[in-house]
Amino acid sequence: MKRSLLVIPLIMASCLSACGYSTKSSLPAHIKTIAVTPFVNKIDFQSGKPNVYVPLLEVKAHDAVIDQFLFDGNLRIAEEQNADLVLKGELTGYDRSAMRYTDNNDVQEYRITITVRLKMLNSHGEVMWEEPSFSGEDSYFLTGPNATSEAGAIEDAVKDLAKRIVERTVEDW
Repeated sequence: MKRSLLVIPLIMASCLSACGYSTKSSLPAHIKTIAVTPFVNKIDFQSGKPNVYVPLLEVKAHDAVIDQFLFDGNLRIAEEQNADLVLKGELTGYDRSAMRYTDNNDVQEYRITITVRLKMLNSHGEVMWEEPSFSGEDSYFLTGPNATSEAGAIEDAVKDLAKRIVERTVEDW
């Protein structure tokens, strides 16, 4: 009986140690800094969709990406001329689409999607990777106990975008 009680913790320890999850970055060891250039707003506001202009969305996205890199801690923020990596981004889309309707055919829930074109360069100006259509999103309800504003959903979509950009940068090497 005592022998079986000792075996169980050993089995659990070996299973847990075999887990493939790691909080360590997969970046090459020589890459320690990143510069994030100001994002450019290339959203086509003449596309015929109502209320698509969000003031300073490119600034909010840029600032959120920097904040997320600081939070992540795998790369330090640096000036472009001193950075190991340079991230360039262009906002290419903002979409608010209806997801759920009431019985009266009124919109009950919307999804916000913010799309960017990204380019990661090394310190020599060589392209490390590109993402032509990278997005972050959030949804919000107009009524009910989970109701929030479109501005709050935009903020959450920008945070989601920033988190995905940092994950793409730090994990996909």
